[in-house]
Amino acid sequence: MWRFIGFRTLQAIPVIFAVITITFFLVRAAPGGPFSSEKAVSEQVKAALEAQFQLDLPPHEQYLAYLTDLIKGDFGPSFNFPGRSVNELIFQGLPVTAELGFYALLIAVVVGTLSGVIASLKPNSLQDYIPMSFAMVGICMPSFLLGPTLVLVFSIWLGWLPVSGWGSIPGDKILPSITLGAMYAAYIARLSRAGMLEVLSQDYLRTARAKGLPEYKVIIKHALRGGLIPVVAFLGPAFAGLLSGSFVVETVFQVPGLGRFYIQAAFNRDYTMILGTTVFLATLIVLFNLLSDVLAAWLNPRLRYQFRK
Repeated sequence: MWRFIGFRTLQAIPVIFAVITITFFLVRAAPGGPFSSEKAVSEQVKAALEAQFQLDLPPHEQYLAYLTDLIKGDFGPSFNFPGRSVNELIFQGLPVTAELGFYALLIAVVVGTLSGVIASLKPNSLQDYIPMSFAMVGICMPSFLLGPTLVLVFSIWLGWLPVSGWGSIPGDKILPSITLGAMYAAYIARLSRAGMLEVLSQDYLRTARAKGLPEYKVIIKHALRGGLIPVVAFLGPAFAGLLSGSFVVETVFQVPGLGRFYIQAAFNRDYTMILGTTVFLATLIVLFNLLSDVLAAWLNPRLRYQFRK
């Protein structure tokens, strides 16, 4: 197992390095610059600003300087927020984004797992077709369409929930969490259904039933552990995807998370903020992928045996 963890960690290094390199040169290839919109600034002042942030250096020297700071854990100063570092902005918005991602993942796991398990117990019946139909709707409907639809129904027509905000009114976290978690709940429902169908046909479950074990014990005690392995393997990248995919939801519901800074950085060509957020989220994705693989190996003895070989 430790050999597997070490191998996957070594694999992550070139992935993150590639993300840094590609993002660094792509943001600089985009038209405009961080100070191009400052029409009232003279050319002399603009040149002084570029010299202050090392934008007057050749691209390869800027790249090497950025890598040097990044090794020290410094994402650099923000161009759009003078006097504030990218590290400070990331850790200011991250708690709200992480809280939103946690609620969305909780909804996705509970709703998706229950739907998939229920559907697997009676395949090719209404008990199967109904939850899987809703799962397909969740997969096909993007969050920028689902969010306004939920606001229209539950906030404007029914008046049950607030339109936007975060933390100021009870219930204002419900709609953003549902909007963000709906697609992942649909994926988890399909994964849990497929995993349960495969496990329910195994010989050891037939043996358990033949010994007179009640059906609910067969499902809960024996089938769930093997049937939910695909879901466990999906949870790591799902949570990382929820963090990075929450930017649209944060914009729709005016959630003061990391997405607010990232979108402003994209509009204002804030190179360091774009780079820092991208590298930070890429590292989280790699880390959560590794954790989900380790957890799946812990649940599946065959995978542990393969890792020891």
